[in-house]
Amino acid sequence: MSEQRGPIRVMVVDDHPMWRDAVARDLAESGFDVVATAGDGEQAVRRAKAAAPDVLVLDLNLPQMPGVQVCKELVGANPALRVLVLSASGEHADVLEAVKSGATGYLLKSASTEELLDAVRRTAVGDPVFTPGLAGLVLGEYRRLASDPAPVTDGDRPKAPQLTDRETEVLRLVAKGLSYKQIAERLVISHRTVQNHVQNTLGKLQLHNRVELVRYAIERGLDDA
Repeated sequence: MSEQRGPIRVMVVDDHPMWRDAVARDLAESGFDVVATAGDGEQAVRRAKAAAPDVLVLDLNLPQMPGVQVCKELVGANPALRVLVLSASGEHADVLEAVKSGATGYLLKSASTEELLDAVRRTAVGDPVFTPGLAGLVLGEYRRLASDPAPVTDGDRPKAPQLTDRETEVLRLVAKGLSYKQIAERLVISHRTVQNHVQNTLGKLQLHNRVELVRYAIERGLDDA
């Protein structure tokens, strides 16, 4: 990929050795750099911090520490890390909990190898990737969160930072659920430029991930603009 320096570094976390090895092998054979694997949550946190993958392919049902906690801890320590959940569960509560903990995407284990490889590539550049049917659910949850904002007193709320017109435009399209690739095409700019605008906006607003960014945008009615 033109925007990626060298192969995408991937780590696979799953408590089933045969499944974990098969996924790691498929990724390696397709040109990804599989830098580590882990079979439980605590091992995953330790090894991910040491191996510094670009993308973490993560099962939710893990011994020692649940996958959502692994995700929360690692993304909290390194917001640049992308997490693709690969789970047998399509339960809405599991999907939403994963996204709130910082996951970029959510794929069911029934996905084909090609779908998985494509999902890892897209996750690496920050695109949200969801098994069909789940993306609408997540966007609906963004809207529900926005209609029930966290209690913040005026004294605690900093003065809204100034975003540029282009940052506001990108934020509006993110809130509408467009992927970075779709935003780049809509605005006739590069994928990298979209990523830069999003990162700058996160920094200015002191937000940590796309979930918080979309919530911020919807609270301000940008998704209807």
